[in-house]
Amino acid sequence: MLGSIEHIVVLMLENRSFDHMLGYLYQDSGNVSPTGQPFEGLTGGESNPGTDGKPVPVFPITPSTPNAYFMPGADPGEGYLATNSQLFGSNTAPSPATATMQGFVTDYAYTLGWEAKEGWSIVGGTQPADIMGCFTPETLPVLSALAKGFAVCDHWYGSVPTETLPNRAFVLSGTSQGHMDDKTKTFTSPSICASLTKAGVSWKIYGYDAEPLTKHNFPDLTSAPAANFGLFADFQSDAAAGTLAGFTFLEPSWSATGNSQHPNYDVALGEQLIHDTYTALRNGPGWDKTLFILTYDEHGGCYDHVAPPTNATPPDNAVGEFGFDFTRFGPRVPTVLVSPLIPAGTVYRVPAGATPFDHTSVLKTIEARWNLQPLTARDAAAVDVGGVLTLTAARTDDPLSGVVVPTSGAATPAAGRPSHLQEVYADLLARQLPPGVQIPAPRTEAEATRLLREGVGRHHNG
Repeated sequence: MLGSIEHIVVLMLENRSFDHMLGYLYQDSGNVSPTGQPFEGLTGGESNPGTDGKPVPVFPITPSTPNAYFMPGADPGEGYLATNSQLFGSNTAPSPATATMQGFVTDYAYTLGWEAKEGWSIVGGTQPADIMGCFTPETLPVLSALAKGFAVCDHWYGSVPTETLPNRAFVLSGTSQGHMDDKTKTFTSPSICASLTKAGVSWKIYGYDAEPLTKHNFPDLTSAPAANFGLFADFQSDAAAGTLAGFTFLEPSWSATGNSQHPNYDVALGEQLIHDTYTALRNGPGWDKTLFILTYDEHGGCYDHVAPPTNATPPDNAVGEFGFDFTRFGPRVPTVLVSPLIPAGTVYRVPAGATPFDHTSVLKTIEARWNLQPLTARDAAAVDVGGVLTLTAARTDDPLSGVVVPTSGAATPAAGRPSHLQEVYADLLARQLPPGVQIPAPRTEAEATRLLREGVGRHHNG
């Protein structure tokens, strides 16, 4: 049924693991979906050792949990070394790299220590044990209703066990060119958009309230026509008018008071973004021919109990930073597939032993739909998600009917400071200026937000 899809829409949010967001999705039914499919969720018996060696159990984040929508209360470690610490208990991966998933609490304790010394934003009362908190469906009603109402992928992994930019590079280009941290902000590899353009297939990338960061990551995007980019309000208008492109990529707002769901920002604002994205698609004339993929770039240091597989195909011959060989996936991330051609209650995964879903499955799905060649060996080996579309007639029910979007009722603790990705964006903008012209580094969230919205135009002219 993939051939009947005319619009593939991807919303990639930030830094949450599968268990952290969806681990309790089907716990009440014994981790079996209504269709009888097994679901790799939490049992409630999972734990990690604390700094004293005693077990720290997983626990539910309910709507009544203090500071529920700002859990785990601080920004966990998310880079390659921190991820190793969480997976193996050491920042050096053993050989063979069999993850025990027992280092989350101790790594979070370490992170809280240095973040406190450096004055990072930490919710009052945050403890290392808070990293074991996982949201219940009642706390995240929008994400959970879509996961139950359409398809949830319980074995979708980050492409690499590290932070944001390498994983976001994989979802659009199938490689990070050996890079394993956010120090490298641009890539020379072509994105999937170059292949789409060559094939005559339309595409568009939307930032939320500023020009998309993604535009500045790849050379073919930097030089692409302005008509290929827009804001979220433009996406809503395009969806309503039935003029969505073949491929749509959506970014959240990157600010600390934005809707990216990056820890420790307001998760409820991300619930609103998910709701608004789905609603725009469902109410538009192209709904019956749309596949909406909701995913997260990486686990962000949040707890997950499933060891990432070690059968990843290296994308190319690039030498990996830290000696990484690109044969390991990152931890699981929440991924939900939405289409009226998907039966409710679907749990979608590859057969045992097959290459699991990762971010290059997005590429593979686009390539399968429009007969495009793979960009790298990684997406060549990936599995597309077209098999989830099993209905011959589009459903007319609405799984979000009656669902109330939650609100936190509190101020974001990190408000006022530029976020990491705002700082990344500001640096990329500064690189575009003529010699001798400089942009002062933003010192506040307001300065960063204004810079991103204005771009470099006034600095070129000033």
